[in-house]
Amino acid sequence: MANQVIIDAGSVGIVETQYFHYDGKLKLESGRELGPVTLAYETYGTLNEAKDNAILIPHALSGNAHVAGWHAEDLEKEKAEPGWWDFMVGPGKAFDTNRFFVVCSNVIGGCNGSTGPNSINPETGSPYATDFPIVTIGDMVNAQRLLMDFLGISCWYAVCGGSMGGMQSLQWAVAYPERVARCIPVATTHRLTAQSIAFDTVGRAAIMSDPNWKEGYYYGGTIPADGLALARMIAFITYLSEQSMHEKFGRKLRSAEAYSWQFDPEFSVETYLRYKGDAYAQRFDANAYLYITKAMDYFDLGAQTGSLVEAMKGVRSRFLVISFSSDWLFTTAQSREIVRALRLNGADASFVEIESPYGHDAFLLEPEELTKLVKGFLQ
Repeated sequence: MANQVIIDAGSVGIVETQYFHYDGKLKLESGRELGPVTLAYETYGTLNEAKDNAILIPHALSGNAHVAGWHAEDLEKEKAEPGWWDFMVGPGKAFDTNRFFVVCSNVIGGCNGSTGPNSINPETGSPYATDFPIVTIGDMVNAQRLLMDFLGISCWYAVCGGSMGGMQSLQWAVAYPERVARCIPVATTHRLTAQSIAFDTVGRAAIMSDPNWKEGYYYGGTIPADGLALARMIAFITYLSEQSMHEKFGRKLRSAEAYSWQFDPEFSVETYLRYKGDAYAQRFDANAYLYITKAMDYFDLGAQTGSLVEAMKGVRSRFLVISFSSDWLFTTAQSREIVRALRLNGADASFVEIESPYGHDAFLLEPEELTKLVKGFLQ
C-alpha cells in the first residue's frame, strides 16, 4: 500500500512537518504577549522565483498542518490516512502543486507542534496549561504573517479555508488586504451565533467537569479523556445534517435485533459517537480544545468598526464564498451576509451554494464540486 500511495500521480507523496521559531514576543489582542513562538507547518509544490504563487490553507478546529500527502511513519499504521484535505492539494488537483506553492500551518493555541497550552512555558520550565494566554483568530493570523515573512512571501496568491479556516481567511483579507490577492472562505461565518457559542460552551463545560482536568494542570498525569470525548461528541452532532445522520444510522441497532432495556450503547449512532469521541481524546489536547473554541467564540469581524460592511471597506481581494445547503452550523444565510458586505464595498465577490446532504462536514466530503469551483476561480 505504501508504494501505491507514493507513486499515485495525484499525491504529493511523503511529506514532513517543518517548524518556524520566532524568538520575539507576539502582542495579543488581549493585551498580553506570547513568545517565543513556534509554528508547525508543511509546504507542497515549489515557490517560484517571483514568490507570487503561494497559497495559504488555514485549518479548522481539529485540523493541523498536515493538509495533504503522507507522513512516512503513518504508513506503518493499520489504517494509514493522508492529510485532512488531500483531495484538494496535489498535482492536477484544485490547489495544483505543479503550479502553486501551498502552505498550511498549525495555529497557535493548538496542540500539533505550534505553541499552545501543552508547550513548555520558558518562564517555568513546565507546560503552560491554563497559564497560556487567550488567543484569537486575529492572533492566529498575525502568527501566520510571521511565517509568511520568514518564507519571503509578500502576497498570497490565495487564502482558502473551511469552517475556522474560513474565519482565518476572512481575517487575512481584512487585516492584511495588500497581502491577499484572492480569498476563498468555505462553510464559515464572520461571527458565531448564540446557538454556536452555546454548543462551544457546553463542550468546554464537559472538559472542565472531568475530574482529571484539574484546572488544566493534568500534564504528566491522567488526561481528561472522558470530558474531551463528550465535547467532541457534542460538536460532531453539529457537523452533520439530519439527512446524513438518518442515511448513515437511522434507528439501526448496533448488533442486537431487539432492545436491551439497559443504558449501554445499542443504537448505531450511539456507538459511532462514542467511537469518534474516544478516538479524538487520544489525538487532541483538552486544553487546546478550550482555547480554540474560545477563539472562535470571540471572532466577530465587524466588532471593532461597528459593522461588517465597515470592516470590509479596505479589502482588495477577489472573493469566492462557498456554502452548503444542509449546513445548519454555519448557514448559507451567514455566507450571504459576507457577500452582501463585500458587494456593498464594490468588492469582486462570487458566491456559490453547493447542494449537499452532509451538513457542515460537506467541505471535507464534496471533492468534485469543490475542485471544480476552486480550480476555476484560481485560473
